[in-house]
Amino acid sequence: MAYSTHPDPIVGCVRVLRLFSRLNVGGPSLHVVLLTAGLRPLGYETRLVVGHESPREGNLLEWARSRDVACEQLPGLGREIRPLSDFRSLVSIYRLIRQFRPHVVHTHTAKAGLLGRLAARLAGVPVIVHTFHGHVLRGYFGPTRNRIFCWIETVLASWSSALVAVSESVKADLVALGVAEAARIRVIPLGLELDVFQGPLPRGTLRTPAGVPEGSPLVGAVGRLAPIKDLPTLLQAAVRVRASRPDVHFALVGDGEERSLLEREVLRLGLVDAVHFLGWQRDMRAVYGDLELVVNTSRNEGTPVALIEALAAARPVVATRVGGTPDLLADGRYGLLVPPADPEALAAAILNCLEQTDAAAERARAGQRHVLRHHSSARLVEDVHQLYRELLQARGQERAA
Repeated sequence: MAYSTHPDPIVGCVRVLRLFSRLNVGGPSLHVVLLTAGLRPLGYETRLVVGHESPREGNLLEWARSRDVACEQLPGLGREIRPLSDFRSLVSIYRLIRQFRPHVVHTHTAKAGLLGRLAARLAGVPVIVHTFHGHVLRGYFGPTRNRIFCWIETVLASWSSALVAVSESVKADLVALGVAEAARIRVIPLGLELDVFQGPLPRGTLRTPAGVPEGSPLVGAVGRLAPIKDLPTLLQAAVRVRASRPDVHFALVGDGEERSLLEREVLRLGLVDAVHFLGWQRDMRAVYGDLELVVNTSRNEGTPVALIEALAAARPVVATRVGGTPDLLADGRYGLLVPPADPEALAAAILNCLEQTDAAAERARAGQRHVLRHHSSARLVEDVHQLYRELLQARGQERAA
């Protein structure tokens, strides 16, 4: 199959096939949709292919349609490893590449990265890019599986024209794990629509249904209820916080596989009147408008979107010192950092923010200035546009030589 390594002179655009595991509620999904929509005016024709999310994850398909982004769903791109289904997906992706003839295949997340890069390699696609929104090479599996997955990622990296990490910490981790040399990894931070969080935010959307009095602090965790988020540590910290401040309430905004386990833990810890399960919320302005403090207790992260949004809304944050979070919070300048799986330290940080409100507000305002400058969707689109141009030009020069 013959490829042009420059925009098609007849169509006048660069064709991009973007592959993503599933459009579940979360930062990577926002990222790929905003990127797809934002590149269109610059002359890119993108086909976004996604897998299916699990039932309790929620999805952003309707939100993508509101941005005029169509998603083609391929079930085998989901998280689970299923050899027969994965082989069928590989064949489907290869056929799609043969039909669409993209100049760039850009994959996001592990499963899509494996199948998409293998198919692109087999089809001879000129430019292959993969974005690490984090990784599953630590904290998810045992040592043997981690070594196998590291080896697979190293092979895939050798087939890639470029690798992208969403933070310096994620890049450093990939280099330390031997996935690729630092020179081959470009850091392109997440980009989001953050202007909506400016100005006064609505109050009462979370508090009123949950029965939280207006004068009581509401501390929230926003995101999937999944093991890697380590929400039991937040519940244990809540017991300690309530011992000093019985007026404090906690909100879990999101859903996921651990909801039943967490509900049982809330009952066991005697927190039924203090912890509120609020499910997925569409109006994130209203979510941050009702929260006095946003907490992230993950054991591993790329760049947590909830913290970016919270800072854009000038809300104080507390988070575990993992993955790309210290980069986002400037090592504590924009929010308090605590060790993972440490309910004592987490409770102390929460109480610090609730009691030393001036210092917490100043950190939040500094964080707001930072994320508005460095995490806008416009900046994301420009960064990726420049990367594609560099890679396509380099490929063209290589072919000419």
